[in-house]
Amino acid sequence: MNYSLSVLQIKEAIRDKLSHTFGVSLQNATNEEYYKAVALIVRELMAKGRAEFQQNAVRTETKRIYYLCMEFLLGRSLKNNLYNLGLEDNMREALSEFGIKLDHLYDQEPDAGLGNGGLGRLAACFLDGLATQGYPAMGYSLRYEYGLFKQKLVDGWQTELPDFWLPGGAVWMQAVPDNSVEVHFDGHIEEKWNDQYHSVKHKDYTTVTAVPYDLYVSGKDGRGISLLRVWKAENNAFDMNLFGGGNYMRAMEQQTMAEVITKVLYPEDDHAEGKLLRLTQQYFLVSASVQDIIRRHLFAHSNLDDLPKLVAIHLNDTHPVLAIPEMMRVMLDECGYDWESAWGIVKETVAYTNHTVMSEALETWKCDLVKMRLPRIYQIIEEINRRFWEEMKYKGVDYGKIARMAPISDGFVRMANLAVIGSHSVNGVSALHSDILKEDLFHDFYVEEPAKFTNVTNGIAHRRWLCQSNPKLSGLITELIGTDYIYDADKLSDLLKYQDDSSVLERLERIKHENKERLAEHLKRTQGLVVDPDSIFDVQVKRLHEYKRQHMNALSILATYQWLLDNPNADFAPRTWFFGAKAAPGYYFAKQIIQFISALADTINNDQRVNSKMKVVFVENYCVTWAETLIPAAEISEQISLAGTEASGTSNMKFMINGAVTLGTLDGANVEIHETVGDENILLFGMTASQVEEVKRSGYNPMQHYQHDQQIRRALDALNQGIKGKNFHDIYRAIIQQDRYMALADFQSYRAAQDRAVALYHDKRLWNRMSLINIAGAGRFAADRAIRDYAGNIWHGSPVPPEKNLAAKMSL
Repeated sequence: MNYSLSVLQIKEAIRDKLSHTFGVSLQNATNEEYYKAVALIVRELMAKGRAEFQQNAVRTETKRIYYLCMEFLLGRSLKNNLYNLGLEDNMREALSEFGIKLDHLYDQEPDAGLGNGGLGRLAACFLDGLATQGYPAMGYSLRYEYGLFKQKLVDGWQTELPDFWLPGGAVWMQAVPDNSVEVHFDGHIEEKWNDQYHSVKHKDYTTVTAVPYDLYVSGKDGRGISLLRVWKAENNAFDMNLFGGGNYMRAMEQQTMAEVITKVLYPEDDHAEGKLLRLTQQYFLVSASVQDIIRRHLFAHSNLDDLPKLVAIHLNDTHPVLAIPEMMRVMLDECGYDWESAWGIVKETVAYTNHTVMSEALETWKCDLVKMRLPRIYQIIEEINRRFWEEMKYKGVDYGKIARMAPISDGFVRMANLAVIGSHSVNGVSALHSDILKEDLFHDFYVEEPAKFTNVTNGIAHRRWLCQSNPKLSGLITELIGTDYIYDADKLSDLLKYQDDSSVLERLERIKHENKERLAEHLKRTQGLVVDPDSIFDVQVKRLHEYKRQHMNALSILATYQWLLDNPNADFAPRTWFFGAKAAPGYYFAKQIIQFISALADTINNDQRVNSKMKVVFVENYCVTWAETLIPAAEISEQISLAGTEASGTSNMKFMINGAVTLGTLDGANVEIHETVGDENILLFGMTASQVEEVKRSGYNPMQHYQHDQQIRRALDALNQGIKGKNFHDIYRAIIQQDRYMALADFQSYRAAQDRAVALYHDKRLWNRMSLINIAGAGRFAADRAIRDYAGNIWHGSPVPPEKNLAAKMSL
């Protein structure tokens, strides 16, 4: 499809939208109305493009990719889609003739409240990569009314406020009520046998209606358009008998409880009600999505026999794993398949990506809870469990091993085990992580079915995180090596021929400094903070979790502060540390770490003895839009998780492609970054994953580090005594008594890496060379490459042929 619109066509379209949709004239329209008018124009273009793209996919019987994930962290859509469709320049000119600035319209759009961290951002990047390369793909998630939450720091303590994103974000969504489906909860199951026919009836269930809303994600130049379908929960069955009998509250409660399902992303689950809601959310997502996928297939085919040939369903982490028993339910109860046939189709169709080795994220549900809320699904999981035991016993596997592998054990349904059993492929998201899955987490499964396990290292949408977020750097790269890298990120390696070109390195340094000035201005305008663009910008932004070790970074800053007070005349390179992170609402310890960082920032930033040399910034309510300003300005990328705990990371890739130097452990994708850039262009510290396991086996004692290291002891004692009047006894005790993620064991190695970074930074030519080499190696971490890996090795799918090849393919 041709997406080009002239300036005149755009002006006419804007005038028409403002007049007919919003009832205002060009002169009276607000920036918000202009933003929504432009968004509608772009959305309609993408809807037409998607329809044409899908028609081509159907005609060529190109395999469909369905990607199920609890979150898609899209950020803002307007700028991304204008860039990808090649409309940004003409749109800017057309608006300027109306006296409107396009950048002001960008600011009208809230970040979509459909995701939280790296998992959701990866899913969003994959939709971009799928569309750009021409794979017919749909993502499935939920339409969260309030997103995760809006973070507000009150005296340093994280407070969660509703994220009212829909008033500005809903314009990108198109409701498709005709495609609504019913999802059933609770009730009981009645079974009957009639000769060889087994019938199942789900009775006295509660019905929740899943209403789909479609959101389009364009690929570069509009070759493909991905569709994200998000489900809203509604209950349209108003009980007139209850209401008529005077039980007004009960009648309204039934409707409200259904709609709670899609209110908030990741409700707290540290209580029974929260666990029940999370389970309900997950089943609501997979039931609606599986029904939709099967309906789409049966619209064009008489049965599901060829489903694995034409459809790939991908489960992004453990949250959507109930898709496996749900597919079985539909095929057994609604399509009349026998167990063996249905199970074969499910396994050949479904693939699973594991994103973490953290036990709390692998998800287990009490059997009683699943049986109560999802009685038929629980029956199917029980049967999967029974058959798995029989199969393993037949193979001669010992009982202890089967018990470790089984989907049901000790009164719990284990979702990760169910995912491995019910899929044809299991992958980790970095080479190290995939090795850990095979050698540890899923070792028993790997021994039985080694061919099932593979690796696909994560990737980022480089067009967004380089071309859009860092236009000056992108312009320099285009000037040096042309535009091929926009479509093939591996072409960034052509930059290596400039690694010793002084003029190029100086221009690279100027661009970085301009990005730092832009960030400094943004901080002053939005948070009233003043930072020095001539200081080193050291950045750690990611979800707040102990294993990511933000507390180790903060403890090191505290030690630096103490040293600088002792040595006020020392030669010290000015430095600004940036943090950005949200803690899960029920994660009390993570919230304490945020308060520790905030108190540290308050102390240092207001101490005139040091604040011209060091500053600490905690970015409140960190989000994709913040990242697009912060990451291009970063010079040091903190990736400091304990080795063996971070599956991959994607922020490390975003920083790398923007020229920041990684300071990190050999964890996750840092291992592959190290392979790519070599020892000289990364700042490594700390134990390796195997060394961590060795220390654990021998018995780790953090108190020894506290007793024998004066710097550690002094910093921790200051933490224990309180900072800025705040009490941090819990953090102090947790570190010296347990230190789950070995911050003290890696502390001095980390400090040495910090010193090494400063020494290298003093040699600007050397630092700029390191920066350029990182940019040149970042093509390995493009989402486009990851999608090709999935398509070739797991989904066994191909792109829709370009239109010029379509006729030839159809004639064969």
